[in-house]
Amino acid sequence: MGRIESVQNKQVKEWKKLLTKKGRKKQNKYLIEGLHLVEEAVRAGIEIEHILIREDKLDQYTIKVDQEPENLIIISESVSESLSDSVTEQGIFAVIAQKEEENAIHGNKPVLMLDQVQDPGNLGTLIRTADAAGFEAVIIGEGSVDLYNPKALRSAQGSHFHLPVIHSDLKKWISQFKEKSIPVYGTALDERAVSYHSVEPEQQFALIVGNEGNGVSDELLKETTANLYIPIKGQAESLNVAIAASILMFSLHQ
Repeated sequence: MGRIESVQNKQVKEWKKLLTKKGRKKQNKYLIEGLHLVEEAVRAGIEIEHILIREDKLDQYTIKVDQEPENLIIISESVSESLSDSVTEQGIFAVIAQKEEENAIHGNKPVLMLDQVQDPGNLGTLIRTADAAGFEAVIIGEGSVDLYNPKALRSAQGSHFHLPVIHSDLKKWISQFKEKSIPVYGTALDERAVSYHSVEPEQQFALIVGNEGNGVSDELLKETTANLYIPIKGQAESLNVAIAASILMFSLHQ
């Protein structure tokens, strides 16, 4: 068990860089904050590089940590504050290597695909809902917010530990699913779009949802099996992407 008290510590400076996309990409690591997320990582058997706990929280945070003693580090309040991205820092963090399991995605169960989803809260909610709906994986396309964004991680509530979540080329995956005769549904209001009520629930399909303002790109919509819309009965112009995707995920999955 180690101890770090100074924010000027070299290791602390490297961890602080994990709050930025550039820093995460360079180190190929990310930082999670909060007891719930750390417990979820431990329960999921995720390989954790370091667990950092504020000294005054040791008695409160009694988690089972299957780590070598040197991987558990006691930190000062000032170090904890410097690493926190929350309004109220919780005093417990974990440093984890980024691992994306592309080979774990086969399309045996539904797959959610995200095209240029830019709000981290939406991205995290979409991952959490895909987990709850029994989806196999989430594929994050180019132009979307980074999975490891602290706000996205808080919103996902640890669901990214439960199913593969990767950053990849959506067009490539559309082709692969269609080669396996797995239907790929876009979400749109174009001339091809049909109500989601007209689609029978299935065990295997891919669902693409898009950017908060512009929806799914035309380039991808041209490649889909069908494009779906949700009939709106009131006067609201549209639905939030996470809400719309939630309706479709639970309705379409058998």
